[in-house]
Parts: sequence; structure tokens; C-alpha cells
Amino acid sequence: MTARLSLARVETLAAALSPRDRSIILDLARARMLRGSQMTRLHFDDLAPNSRDRVRRKVLSRLISIGFVATLERPIGGVRAGSSGLIYVLDSGGQRALPFIMAAEEMEPPTRARKPWTPGQAFLLHSLDVSELYVRLVEARRSALLHLAEFLTEPASWFSNGMGGILKPDAYALLQSGDIEDCWAIEVDRATESLLTLRRKLLAYVDFAHAGQVGPHGVTPRVLVTVPHEKRLTALQRLVAELPEPAPQLLYVTLFEDAIQKVTHILKE
Repeated sequence: MTARLSLARVETLAAALSPRDRSIILDLARARMLRGSQMTRLHFDDLAPNSRDRVRRKVLSRLISIGFVATLERPIGGVRAGSSGLIYVLDSGGQRALPFIMAAEEMEPPTRARKPWTPGQAFLLHSLDVSELYVRLVEARRSALLHLAEFLTEPASWFSNGMGGILKPDAYALLQSGDIEDCWAIEVDRATESLLTLRRKLLAYVDFAHAGQVGPHGVTPRVLVTVPHEKRLTALQRLVAELPEPAPQLLYVTLFEDAIQKVTHILKE
């Protein structure tokens, strides 16, 4: 269906979107994919508990019907998870609508529309962890703990290291509290990579900072590494301690569950 949509039709459909529709499209552009339950927390949490899921299904079904949103073939959580376990992504129509929807946003739309695909399980789970971090940052903003000014996922989160290479964090966030701003390059570790591989990745950030290079906002970003459990936390803390300066001032390792508390504490120090 979306392949047959003319650009004029896409523009017309985009103009008819509600503010919530536009926010959903923008969040899918930022996070790349979202579970149904994450959609509820982002866009339907203000509704009565007994109507949230029903309204979410109705709104997303409409966006799917016009070719702006799609679901991946593989749900997460099994058949009992229902629509809350579905994974939503931008369909090609939604990607083509981004230039119109994002007119007032400082975000670069995709260079060309791509049909959604079903990625491998490891990639899927990692991407959903990144999405979960985004959702929690939005929830922290609502609680006035911090202001989330920008959140990018790869490849939009990548930036030059100033030495002919590219640093490729899983996400990049700009957080604010009053007059204070913190830039974060974020690595979401699921304990699937070897420590040697992770050491090379973190050493690239250390070399970047040691060379006095700056990131997208003209500063050297801090690096947040989230890990899934205490054993991995201990291993990575030991790894960071053995890296050369300025690793201890640059790299922050924390349990995934404590990530928001960690960045909020540092922002308000």
C-alpha cells in the first residue's frame, strides 16, 4: 500500500495527523522501534487504566492502515503478551512523512524510505533496551527530574572522532537541568560481547577525550555504559579502572535499572 502513495498523498495524510499521532511518529523515528507497552507509557499514560490499551490499539491500527506504522513479525513476550508485546516501527509511508512532520524539529529524516524488516533476536532485544532507556528518560522528564533535550539512536547517534574514524554509541542524549547540560554517549551492554571487545570500544572513547576532541555539541560527552547484572558490573568497573586517564572521569558504568538515577545524580551535582 505505501509504495503506491504519492508524495502529495503522504503530505495530505501527515497534515491530518493529530498531535498524538505526530508524537508517535517522532518517537518511532527517535527510538527506531517500540513495544506496545512502551507506546502506552509514552502516549497513553494519561488515560484511565481501563482504556489505555484499547485506545492504543485503535490509534496504532489507524496509523498502520494508512501505511505510516508497521509491526514486526516477531512479537516479544509470547502469544499471551497480546498487542503489548508487539513491536512497532515506522513503515515506509511514515518515513516519507517525516520531512513534513519534523519541520520544526532539529532531526535529520532518513535519506530514503526502507521497508521494515524482522531483525535477529539479539539485535531486537538490544534495540528494545535502548528504546526502554529512552522511555525512562521521558518519564524522568515528566517527573521534573531532568529535561531530555535530545535523544538519538544509531546511526544518527554516531559522530566523528576527529582522527579519521567514527565513534558509534548505541544512543546519544543531551540532558538539561536549569543552566546545566550534560551530553552522554550511551552504550547498552547485554553481556553478550567479550570483555576484550568492550575494552577496545571504551578505549576509543578514552583516546577521543585524551586527544581533546569534541562531540556533536562542542564538548566531549560523558560515556554511560549500562549492564544487566552485578557480575557484569564488577567486571566492567575493574576494566575501566585499568584504562588510562581520563577513563575514571569519562566512563560511568551502572546497572541498566539504575541508569536514570545515575545520570540524574551527575547532572545535579
